[in-house]
Amino acid sequence: MSRTALTPNLRGALWMLASAAAFTASVTLIKFLGDEYSAALQTFYRQAAGVLVLAPLIARNPIGVFRTTRLGILLFRSGAGTVGMILAFYAYQHMPLADANALSFTRTLWLVPLAAFVLHEEVGVHRIGAAVVGFIGVLVMLQPGAHGALSWPALAALSSAFLFALTITGMKIMTRDHSTTTLIVYAAVLGLILSIPPALMTWRWPDPIDLMLLIAMGVLGLVTQTCYIKGMAIGDAAAMAPIDYTRLIFAVAVGFVLFQEIPNGVTMLGAAIVIASTLYITWREARVSATPSLGRPE
Repeated sequence: MSRTALTPNLRGALWMLASAAAFTASVTLIKFLGDEYSAALQTFYRQAAGVLVLAPLIARNPIGVFRTTRLGILLFRSGAGTVGMILAFYAYQHMPLADANALSFTRTLWLVPLAAFVLHEEVGVHRIGAAVVGFIGVLVMLQPGAHGALSWPALAALSSAFLFALTITGMKIMTRDHSTTTLIVYAAVLGLILSIPPALMTWRWPDPIDLMLLIAMGVLGLVTQTCYIKGMAIGDAAAMAPIDYTRLIFAVAVGFVLFQEIPNGVTMLGAAIVIASTLYITWREARVSATPSLGRPE
């Protein structure tokens, strides 16, 4: 079949699958290198790789890409993103890949209250109900009553999802008067600067092989973002969102084959509830966006 015969949704789906595969490869390296390199140090190398890739773009128009009237919001967004990345890396290092992946999906759930309290959007019963159901799924996954207090990696994963939701909310505010390029460049450069202090606390020089793996991890992170943005831009958001969850399938497979991680049935049930609720939120928002407003929130 020729490329021109592919529908936009099918082409978008292929980009989303590529994003899921790159993401899985990236977190596999995070877990593999975790015994030798802390989450903060890995975050530094991840951000450094991003700045190196973006360097030619920055060099072409340094004044233009750094022009902003909201440096404070950009600093806050980059700080939240950097801490969120460190916490996410810590979770992937110390939890089964499938569990950490599933908890990362709560980012969509956190966006519901943030949309109401930060963006002052009207949030109706559908989105509120779906978010509540999703957080019930989180409780099923974590089973706090069965295991006592929540583990630090699980708390890190949830906190990371919340912080990434904050960065997305910040992006919605900033895109009103900033280009996507400016937001990406600031996130990379400020993220690199902000990651230096925590990285120095556990600093170690990598050997040549580890250095290549750390660079590959960073590049794969950029590939993940690029493929995801491309897929969402080409296909319908409601059709693309379910495909992003294939990374949970990839994580289960890689975790079993490489790290001998056997998925817990109750955890996967909770993950299914979280995924169903986030898909409903995505579908509902896409439907509302395509339908003329009737004067009431959805």
